[in-house]
Amino acid sequence: MKFILSLGKLLTIVFWGVVLYNQMVPQPVPLNLLINATGLMLALLHLLEMLVFNASLRGRSHRWFDRLQILLTGIFHIMSIPRAQEAPRNA
Repeated sequence: MKFILSLGKLLTIVFWGVVLYNQMVPQPVPLNLLINATGLMLALLHLLEMLVFNASLRGRSHRWFDRLQILLTGIFHIMSIPRAQEAPRNA
């Protein structure tokens, strides 16, 4: 599972590189618009993920770094955060 999350993070960062490259050197018209629209939608999705999962970052020591990673890699970073251990219930 760790390999899949790392691969997802890497591919997402490569995609952001493509979006930035497209800003510096625009591609032909249909591809240019598609890359920009996809980049905008992914940025909005990652922003929404950051807002939704903000409460789960409260116990983390580097919350701002986690938020930055969520903005860059989205759900791949969220899934790599270890879950807090629940207290055992007394029945």
